Amino acid sequence: MHLPRPAFFTPFVASIVAAGILAGATGCGSSPSVTVVTVTQPPPGDYAETGFAGKAMAGKQPLIGAAVQLYAAGSGGNGSAGTALLSTSLTTDANGAFTVPAGFPCPSGESQIYVVARGGKPGAATASPNAAIALFTALGACNQITPSTPIVVNEVTSAAAAYALSQFLSAGANLGASSTNLAGLQNAVATASALADITAGSSPGPSFASNGSSPAPKIDSLANLLNACTASAAGANTCSALFAATTPVAGAVPGVVPDNTFDAALNLARNPGINVASLFALSAGSTAFAPVLAAAPADWTLFVNYTGGGMNSPSGLGIDSTGNVWVASYNSAASLFSPLGRPLLPQGITGFGLAASYGLAVDASDDAWIPNEPNPPVPGNSVSVLNSAGQSVAGSGGFTGSGLDFPVAVAIDTDGSAWAVDYGDSHLTHLSSSGQALSGASGYTSPQLAFPVNAAIDANHNVWVVNSTAAVGATESAVVKVSPDGSQFTSYACCSGPSNLAIDQLGNLWVTDYYGNSISEISSSGVVLSNPSYAGGGIDHPQGIAIDAAGNVWIASYRSPPGLSSALTELAGASNTAAPGTVLSPAAGLGLDAGLVEPFAIAVDASGNLWISDFATSTLTEFIGLAPPVRTPRIGPPTAP
Repeated sequence: MHLPRPAFFTPFVASIVAAGILAGATGCGSSPSVTVVTVTQPPPGDYAETGFAGKAMAGKQPLIGAAVQLYAAGSGGNGSAGTALLSTSLTTDANGAFTVPAGFPCPSGESQIYVVARGGKPGAATASPNAAIALFTALGACNQITPSTPIVVNEVTSAAAAYALSQFLSAGANLGASSTNLAGLQNAVATASALADITAGSSPGPSFASNGSSPAPKIDSLANLLNACTASAAGANTCSALFAATTPVAGAVPGVVPDNTFDAALNLARNPGINVASLFALSAGSTAFAPVLAAAPADWTLFVNYTGGGMNSPSGLGIDSTGNVWVASYNSAASLFSPLGRPLLPQGITGFGLAASYGLAVDASDDAWIPNEPNPPVPGNSVSVLNSAGQSVAGSGGFTGSGLDFPVAVAIDTDGSAWAVDYGDSHLTHLSSSGQALSGASGYTSPQLAFPVNAAIDANHNVWVVNSTAAVGATESAVVKVSPDGSQFTSYACCSGPSNLAIDQLGNLWVTDYYGNSISEISSSGVVLSNPSYAGGGIDHPQGIAIDAAGNVWIASYRSPPGLSSALTELAGASNTAAPGTVLSPAAGLGLDAGLVEPFAIAVDASGNLWISDFATSTLTEFIGLAPPVRTPRIGPPTAP
């Protein structure tokens, strides 16, 4: 087996707690303590807000004569046009200052609002106006605004917003989300505020998690890149160079040819591998912000590495409906992090049957299901089920019996039941949502199951299983389809040491070929669609795999070439305009400066962030704004929120 082994309220209150703004947790084990601050929600309908002051800045210089507008985010889908809340745009004064008058009409108290400053003269009233300037600050919910603290609109707040809100933006600084994904948008705005202090125009913000690695040097380099244009005269070559270098190339994520600084930043957030060296050189033309990167990065992905929370060789992970991230650890622990990466249970969770844990799945109640192999002295052979308060909903030792034998993975079906993969005896155990055995005393089995290591469930409740090896007479390294009642097993020849799989929106399987350093695609009828298997983009012993709402495939490689970090790889999915399996990330992959050593699992959240557990470093890594958002918890094939 190639798995790594050691040697021996109110809706508004709920949304703020989910964003990690007003929730704090202390304690450990089974006795966490959570403090919630209650905020009174105004009645529905127009919400007349208090006024506030702000400043528009081009680096350290005031932006004079800029047009400032306040918007409420659209609700017609990702990138839908926001609603202007001021009947007439404001104009910044000689200090770059502006004042939003009281009484502007928000659609509701929870509406996410933002400020855009366009044009203006950098530094002096005698300077030439620069129509290429567009700067952006995400403010948060309408009823969180206070008049006492002025806000800043500058290149730092713009860079933070472009990344954190990447999947909710469209050209022209339009911010919007679907009405069914308000939590995803709220969490994304909270992330922007964690990356940049909107009252000071610097990075990071006061809500940035203390257990996270600050991305301030990369944000400041990005801000200097924008400032090379904003601080220049109209039509300067620096703006032309910025726009040329951030124009999407063929095969990249679609975007416009930018003619303003914010669209340039958005293109870069979505295509972080383009023109890295030339953009870094351009950023060196400004010294407005510091600290900055000492050398050109591997790419322009924005990431944060989080530690703590009890992680101890983290493995499986999953995301709940509020954006909280569950992480299992091989060494008998589980952890829960807020959408901002703060441990909600600082010491993690132990006991409750947790042992040697590789897998994790989150159910519709936001409970985490974790399968446990024995890990002496913990007996294992159990499935722990934990709620967000750190308590077990499966008894003191988790669900046991039912044929569980070295379970390594678990998958949740849309009917609420769970399927555990038993590596020890090559069985499948089917449990009801309350832990009752639906597969008899010993589970389902067939000679076609040979040391299975992972499973995924399709839209028709079929369970697809990957074998890490094969028994005599079975198809070598087969993928096996199991009927919902466990009565039929059908094998399909493919792959080279498969370790994981995911099912896309069309019902196709995407399988990580651990030993083949590649990815296989198989149709819902078992036809191998990838011939040869998809390779490149830094894929090296792939382990983690996830599919975003656009159907594209994200892979975390467990190994890496000597001297390099492990890579994050993006492949075109079956519904992409590019051919399925086309490498969309750079040739060596993305995130090579994130320090990934043994990335194990990967998941997409409802804000468009990618989360990766790193087995070797006990780290949880967040890549910000990279993927089209997915409804969480992810049960069945991925769907848009």
